[in-house]
Amino acid sequence: MSHRAKQTLRKTDGSLFVAIVLCVPVLLATLSQSQDPRVERLLKQGQAALDADDFATAVSAFEEAEHLAPENPAANRGLLISYLQSGRLTDAIDLGKKAVTRWPNDAQLQHWLGLAYFKEKMNEPALEALKRSEELDSSQFGIHFDIALVWLSQEQYSPAADELEKAVKLNSSDGLAHVLLGRAYQNSNRTMKGIEQFQIALHVEPNLPLGHYHLGFAYASLGRDQEAIAEYQKEIAHSPDNPTVLYQLGHSLLETGDWKDASTCLRKGVELDPQNADANYDLGKTLLLSGDAAGAVTVLRRAIELNSANPSAHYQLSRALEKLGQKEEAQQERQRFADLKKAQTQSGGMATARSQ
Repeated sequence: MSHRAKQTLRKTDGSLFVAIVLCVPVLLATLSQSQDPRVERLLKQGQAALDADDFATAVSAFEEAEHLAPENPAANRGLLISYLQSGRLTDAIDLGKKAVTRWPNDAQLQHWLGLAYFKEKMNEPALEALKRSEELDSSQFGIHFDIALVWLSQEQYSPAADELEKAVKLNSSDGLAHVLLGRAYQNSNRTMKGIEQFQIALHVEPNLPLGHYHLGFAYASLGRDQEAIAEYQKEIAHSPDNPTVLYQLGHSLLETGDWKDASTCLRKGVELDPQNADANYDLGKTLLLSGDAAGAVTVLRRAIELNSANPSAHYQLSRALEKLGQKEEAQQERQRFADLKKAQTQSGGMATARSQ
């Protein structure tokens, strides 16, 4: 059976991951023939509604088909996927549990029940159902892909990588799977392998949303800022108002000493996402380096409001205040910086923002 997910991207814990919106057709070829023409008509009607993303109509058709023929597996499959697509997760789980009891060797039912659990953030039963689906049919790209999503949601990057490796062997042309595999590699300290996967993703899908961002982020994590800048700029050409990409581009420009362009990117990034403490910090630092101490004070105070535990922001604020002749306040900020650094050393912690 084919499996193709609609793809959206979201920010998760400082980096960009993928949120999957399920889109799995119940292929007519899989619908069992019924001796009751009413059931057959309803199955076709439900399938057509699914194909048109008319999930309410699909639910209605498959509910009627399941009522007329409760032992028909196609009616149960169609109703389960319709519930899942329409967001009726409780109904999907209730039906799915009954269906897999009746047809325990149906890989599709196990798969979709696992996805219903996952969308309800019930990761343990989700993995149980998805792994059972994998046992029944290991040839399906979508099953491996969706197991990986559960592992990624738990920040379990090594098992996620294992499943995504299986997925890309089955479908090497899925750019999103390569991106997720790259992220799993990068987050398990295999950045060079991650870069290879990002490059493959862009080769198979040159316009993949955030493909260049992920590659740029990997380069930046290795200190290869010029390469990172080149990739971020390619991403900006497609997504000029993405605040996360603007922030990362601004940070890399700052690292290379290009304060003017860094300031432009960071200003726009902060305007689009004023709650980003790191972007405010970098903008404040950039303004200070550019000679605008007064502007730096305003922005750095905002960065501290958003994240008072970042010692670097207090340090940079002390420098800006010193330049403005506000020596007493500068000393207070230096003391806060020292206290926070001492507390981090004693607790074994690390600075919450990027290094000074």
